[in-house]
Amino acid sequence: MDDEQLNGLTFDQYGLIPAIIQDAETADVLTLAYMDKESLNKTLETGETWFYSRKRQELWHKGETSGNRQLVKSIRYDCDADSLLVAIEPLGPACHTGERSCFYNTLQESATPAQIGLSELASLIKNRRNEAIEGSYTSYLFEEGIDKILKKIGEESSEVIIGAKNSSHDEMTWEIADLAYHTLVLMELMGVSVSNIKQELAKRHSIKEKSANE
Repeated sequence: MDDEQLNGLTFDQYGLIPAIIQDAETADVLTLAYMDKESLNKTLETGETWFYSRKRQELWHKGETSGNRQLVKSIRYDCDADSLLVAIEPLGPACHTGERSCFYNTLQESATPAQIGLSELASLIKNRRNEAIEGSYTSYLFEEGIDKILKKIGEESSEVIIGAKNSSHDEMTWEIADLAYHTLVLMELMGVSVSNIKQELAKRHSIKEKSANE
């Protein structure tokens, strides 16, 4: 964000602009805070989030005392240029209560099943590896080791092929979900993260775009 873009932002009558803080990996919304021009400039300069406290009427550096700093990955602004979306890598909980996100209270929720992203599922798998739970299938896979996990991936790959040959949408959905889950288990065992895969795909896309433009 250059000086021209910064001057083009719309701050309210108190000189503030709302900043939505989002986990760059999972896209989860972590908190809503406010920035003035000084805290925004400090955020741009340091690569970590700085905010303006409306209660204390002073600047504050997220994580300065708690250690729960936020490393900035990108800053975007909306179509009216009056709010910011800050994608970060959290180095701890965003909420002062210790919760990962400030939005942990529910006012209303539909009856449809909650969606879970690959990064969230990978995090759950990691927890099952670090803290084995009796009766957990994921913990069982880690106990059995790589041969068992590879065997399951082979089985699920075959099931995906069968589902495709059967032209069954429901069967394909089920089997691909199984394959994705077991692949994430293998990734955790081998130290490969979802972020690693995203970076590799982005690199390949960048190379293809460069080749197309040459």
